[in-house]
Amino acid sequence: MQKNILIIEDEKSIQNILKAFLEDAGYRITLADDGIAGMAAFHKSAYDLVLLDIMMPKLDGYTVCEMIRNEGSAPVILLTALDDEESQMKGFDVLADDYITKPFSMPLVLRRIEAILRRTRNAEHNSTILTYQGIQLDTYTYKVFVSGREVMLTAREFEILRLFMENKGRVFTREQLLDQIWNYDYIGDDKIINTHIKNIRKKLGVDCIETIRGVGYRVDKEN
Repeated sequence: MQKNILIIEDEKSIQNILKAFLEDAGYRITLADDGIAGMAAFHKSAYDLVLLDIMMPKLDGYTVCEMIRNEGSAPVILLTALDDEESQMKGFDVLADDYITKPFSMPLVLRRIEAILRRTRNAEHNSTILTYQGIQLDTYTYKVFVSGREVMLTAREFEILRLFMENKGRVFTREQLLDQIWNYDYIGDDKIINTHIKNIRKKLGVDCIETIRGVGYRVDKEN
């Protein structure tokens, strides 16, 4: 079935490049020029993924991402010229699933889209409930609960937690986590893993991911 992607981007040239490339790859594309138009389009149809610019008139991408997250679980990839760590952290704070800086490579954008959609599709066919210290992780609905309270994780955070909970007791290095969670060639500082771990711990409010100094991280086996 053809996948629907909503592109919310105020630069026409980038709109046109994304639309042409992704349509050639087999996706159905809807365009919106700003945040308000983007949310209007989001309410009119169901989308498998949203490509969202940050610096836009009327509503910026951070605000739009928060609004999307309050209404559904469609994956969101932020597109932006802001490449500093603070801007990227803010993107993950509003529960974006990925963050791509401009100028970007279209083949790389496509691979990131495919990776996120593949994880979503695999989750639908391999549903199971994982538990650990009051944490419940549903691999079908991509939902996480702590003592009955739902916790909103990004797709990347969810996959990291899932990997740990499926391999209790095993220590993963940052490099191993990048290899297994980012199933494309990641170009950047592997300390991005530290940021994701920090966010997972903060959101769960449960001290479940142990740091093994000089090695990596693990979720230990329960007694």
